[in-house]
Amino acid sequence: MSRVFNFSAGPACLPEEVLREAAQEMLDYQGSGMSVMEMSHRGKIYDRIIKETEQDIRELASIPEDYAVLFLQGGATLQFAMAPMNLTKSGKADYIITGHWAKKAAAEAARYTDVKEIASSEDSKFDRIPDLSNLDIRADADFVHVCENNTIYGTQMHSLPDTGGIPLVSDQSSCVFSRPLDIARFGLIYAGAQKNIGPAGLTLVIVRKDLIKTELDEAIPLMLRYDTHIKSGSMHNTPPTYAIYITGKVMKWLKKTGGLKGAQQRNEEKAGLLYDALDKSQLFHSPVKKDSRSLMNVVFTSGDEAVDADFIKGAEERGLLGIKGYRTMGGMRASLYNAMPKAGVEALVSYMTDFERSR
Repeated sequence: MSRVFNFSAGPACLPEEVLREAAQEMLDYQGSGMSVMEMSHRGKIYDRIIKETEQDIRELASIPEDYAVLFLQGGATLQFAMAPMNLTKSGKADYIITGHWAKKAAAEAARYTDVKEIASSEDSKFDRIPDLSNLDIRADADFVHVCENNTIYGTQMHSLPDTGGIPLVSDQSSCVFSRPLDIARFGLIYAGAQKNIGPAGLTLVIVRKDLIKTELDEAIPLMLRYDTHIKSGSMHNTPPTYAIYITGKVMKWLKKTGGLKGAQQRNEEKAGLLYDALDKSQLFHSPVKKDSRSLMNVVFTSGDEAVDADFIKGAEERGLLGIKGYRTMGGMRASLYNAMPKAGVEALVSYMTDFERSR
């Protein structure tokens, strides 16, 4: 069977070049006589893999040594709790609510700190990023939390809020390394790998070391403390070894294809193709306000459930998979992460045109 175009929101497509390299090394990694999945994470070979992966991440995003790069597990969902657990000093945190996952993050954080919602677009059903000007940020807040890209609603922040020096914590699960990163703007970044940089099972955390509270409640498990993982080099226990290995290959692929600037250029081109087709369409439309449109997740609908169902079925027959919208939203969603080739978007646009002509 030939490769399909996988528009799934995650786990998502990976660069074909990376998959082919991994396939070649599946039984014998660089003369070791075994797969990376089989080798000890304490061995010299794997030690080189994880260190190279971290170094490539640092080079790609220009991450200085005063930030820790951690390879964790538990997904972004665990970070909803770990961030407030580890950063809370005054016991206050301000949250910007941009969608489903931002709401869940705020609700989880409220178990550990005093959460204040300082902006939200829920009243317009999250069809836009809320106004980020003149935010009522508490002067003694430990951090301001944002979810930059919203997979369900197809919105994305294209500028960051001015937090007045309060550390910014960002859930970048669906946009990490899709464009250049000004690391100095952030206190902490976390991201599940399965959308944009690797396979499921790995969570990337980038945190400014001076923000980490080391005197934590003794009831907090060692595994949920950032300083535990900094001291152990992300090896307090067995890390997600194969996911880190694949992520390392994706980092090298990104470096070879123009770095984060190259990724941004490709992602803007892909999204531009699809949004242009939607803007010209008489059948389909995107409910997202134009200045909030996501480059990663394009949501659209015909407004008719039966028509949308026919479109999704026909897309699958053409090898365009994973475009069914989130269960609470309906319609369609095309995820255009780093590894989605331009040819996939061109195929989707061509199908949209054919489908509309046939109605």
